[in-house]
Amino acid sequence: MRLSSPRIRPLGDDDLDAGQAEVLAGQRGRDGRVLNIFRTLVHAPEALTAFLSWGGYILSDRNSLPPRAREIVILRIGWLCRSGYEWTQHKRIGLRCGLTETELDQIKTGPGDPRWEPKDRVLLAAADELHADQFVSDPTWRDLTTHHSERQAMDLVMTAGQYTQVCMMLNTFGVQLDPGQSLDPDMKTG
Repeated sequence: MRLSSPRIRPLGDDDLDAGQAEVLAGQRGRDGRVLNIFRTLVHAPEALTAFLSWGGYILSDRNSLPPRAREIVILRIGWLCRSGYEWTQHKRIGLRCGLTETELDQIKTGPGDPRWEPKDRVLLAAADELHADQFVSDPTWRDLTTHHSERQAMDLVMTAGQYTQVCMMLNTFGVQLDPGQSLDPDMKTG
């Protein structure tokens, strides 16, 4: 985690005005809890509403990337941005989408890990290039569109961009892990 305490305090239910409460009403999980990311972003309810719409596309079946591939990209961006919150949330989602614990460790290593299949390696390479240069090189684009459709390549760029933004907000606002979660020891900064 970049910060040990929030810069922007997540709002409790008693702190919400009517508009904020309305926005968060749709964000309650099966357990009735609202994640800290939403309790923080609801300080700007209009922005949170727009954020949820775009994020809803990225995390839906409308995104042409298969869920496992999408999670590889999201987790790699979370790792590169050193976002403990993002890594923690999407690690469990990635496991539900078919990633293994071994592959999670490989995501930390990146595209240089020799165990990756070419179709997965290029997802990581593209995420790395987008993170480093905000651009996918011609050789990586060729590899990407060899293993994935052009639309999937577009969705990869949009997914990496969305989660770079998410990581910027999480890191800068100091969003802390939700109750019951623990930080990956490899994510600790020092």
